[in-house]
Amino acid sequence: MTALLWLRRDLRLHDLPALLAAHEAGGGVLPVFVADPTLLASAGPVRRAYLTAALDAANASYDGALVVRAGRPETELPALVREVGATSVHVSRESTPYGRRRDRRVERALGDVPLVATGTPYAVGPGLVRKADGEPFQVFTPFSRAWREHGWPSPAPLPEHLAWHRRVESARLPWAEDPALAVVPSGEAAARARWEEFLEEDLADYDRNRDRPDLDATSQMSVYLKYGAIHPRTMLADLAAHPAGRSEGARRFVAELCWREFYADVLWHRPDSAWADLREDLRGMAYEDPTGAAADHVRAWEEGRTGYPFVDAGMRQLLAEGWMHNRVRMVVASFLLKDLHVWWPHGARYFLEHLRDGDLASNNHGWQWVAGTGTDAAPYFRVFNPVTQGERFDPDGEYVRRHVPELAHIPGAAVHQPWKVPDGLAHGYPGRIVDHGVERAEAPRRYEAARA
Repeated sequence: MTALLWLRRDLRLHDLPALLAAHEAGGGVLPVFVADPTLLASAGPVRRAYLTAALDAANASYDGALVVRAGRPETELPALVREVGATSVHVSRESTPYGRRRDRRVERALGDVPLVATGTPYAVGPGLVRKADGEPFQVFTPFSRAWREHGWPSPAPLPEHLAWHRRVESARLPWAEDPALAVVPSGEAAARARWEEFLEEDLADYDRNRDRPDLDATSQMSVYLKYGAIHPRTMLADLAAHPAGRSEGARRFVAELCWREFYADVLWHRPDSAWADLREDLRGMAYEDPTGAAADHVRAWEEGRTGYPFVDAGMRQLLAEGWMHNRVRMVVASFLLKDLHVWWPHGARYFLEHLRDGDLASNNHGWQWVAGTGTDAAPYFRVFNPVTQGERFDPDGEYVRRHVPELAHIPGAAVHQPWKVPDGLAHGYPGRIVDHGVERAEAPRRYEAARA
């Protein structure tokens, strides 16, 4: 007998309940990854390069047994089942709207061969944490309390005497990217190394330094969580056992993990919120057309040419590295939404295309948090000033100079307002495309009009 282990967001060997279930089904285990054209259609070159590297690392973890197929899963998996005579297909339960629809199609296509879902990419599976009356949470703080009270299991053990099913031909990936685009190391070993480095060097001060993009003070574990190179349950167990596990830094980090779980839970209950406003009271908001009158401004935002250095540094980091510091993500999102008055899905799609850690639930609900249409109570009035945010969180201007070379000649915090420096724009840096003060006043006007 052979059991297929269909990998999606769980490219690892350890703490993988689906692998344990496949092993216990008897016979050999054949790990398989299906390059789904629907999901790949929105992936930019950095994401594709990182996925390639992650699959290579996963294949090494599986002792070269990983098989790749390219095409629609409901076609490729039944064909592979017939090819190897598999008696079951094992997965980690999916929670995104597309993933749930895809898995139902695969289940129907498999016929009598069961699709067995064991575990999820989260410490607590989406949909399991509810209010006392059974309703889902829509506010983070009470969800976080209930999430902690619910708790999570210990990491799953690695099966003993694993036997891989081999001698199956693997297809080539339907894309070719420069491996250098992956930027950071990929795979389970790299995830563990980065996680242990963060625990020893940055955890204790995480609460004080996490908002500073000029410092290397965040975990940068999001990309490893995205592809499942490490499970959050493993991280929570390590935190509980660490000497600094009771520090304020650890408490703040657990809260950030909880935000990821909260947004996945919201999406589970409200799959329509993936690409539509969660709160209906702002659906009458007037927005600019990103492909029409606002196209030039939106293109400047995408390319990091707005004339606001903190915004431009973030957008250039996104294009170069496929990643952006979370504080900067909020600032650049606010600029698109509140200064350029563009509806949040445009920015969310652009992020998902370029972010190597692009996660649908966290990304799109994070955008809605900034837009004021999501889970927060009344955040529309929260407009991030791109200058003061830079001065506060990049106080010496190091982050801006790192990503905007045209401003490298401006010392200190003056780099955040180059138009005030005599030769500030002398090296090709553009002028401001909008006046933040004017647009800051326009944003609440549109809000009030929508409410009325």
